[in-house]
Amino acid sequence: MPRLTQLSRCVETLDRARAIWRDTLGIPELYSFPRLAFFDLGGTRLMLKETGTRDPADILYLATHDISADHARLKERGAVVTGAPHMIHRHADGSEEWMAFFEDDEGRPLALHAVIASP
Repeated sequence: MPRLTQLSRCVETLDRARAIWRDTLGIPELYSFPRLAFFDLGGTRLMLKETGTRDPADILYLATHDISADHARLKERGAVVTGAPHMIHRHADGSEEWMAFFEDDEGRPLALHAVIASP
């Protein structure tokens, strides 16, 4: 099965969206063109496309190894945080799925996601 290589997300204003992804989240920007910007999400490209309208959004989940530290870093950088890190599920092997939610510049949901191994 091929791996996911690119995600596309429509944004109302590209400059605002670029600031969130590049400056607040610290995601490397690969390149940009008029009305388009591309970011590297650990080998998967995120394409932001300026449409001038707010489109409905799916939640994008960003992997983290330290959800508490990254959550604090987002708050320090001015992100709109809508939920503290919390456990979503405990698997049979004892590992835990944790998430913390925040918003992009258009009020659409994003989440930090961590899998914490059992002790």
